[in-house]
Amino acid sequence: MTDLSLLKDHLHTIYSENPFATLLQMEIVELEAGKATLSMPIKNKHTNFYNSAHGGALAALADTAMGMACTTTGKMVVTLDMNLNYIRDIPCQEALTAVGLVLHNGSRTMVATTDIFNNTHQLVVSARATFFVTGTFF
Repeated sequence: MTDLSLLKDHLHTIYSENPFATLLQMEIVELEAGKATLSMPIKNKHTNFYNSAHGGALAALADTAMGMACTTTGKMVVTLDMNLNYIRDIPCQEALTAVGLVLHNGSRTMVATTDIFNNTHQLVVSARATFFVTGTFF
């Protein structure tokens, strides 16, 4: 088994047991080196007063996708800053897909982006974040 496949197995385990990811119903779709694809449904518990996806739930999905993309490089990270652009309304019952990509893989910091798409493949959120490297896996 390669280091990447060991890391993928480890990430699947820790995220499937993570209470926050479980609460929001985030699921790993695909992992590659420097890339993570996640999904999340928009249910009533994800919505704001207007029955649209809450910005905080979308920020959590974006942050998780970017952070997981960073961890596919074997590094443990925490978010230093994050910027999101909310592009279109997301009604309840949509299914979202987030694609996180590493742009910069430094020894102390990393930069990643996430684009989140609705179930008709329209871009609904675009995000960028800087992460601090706290260590490595294994």
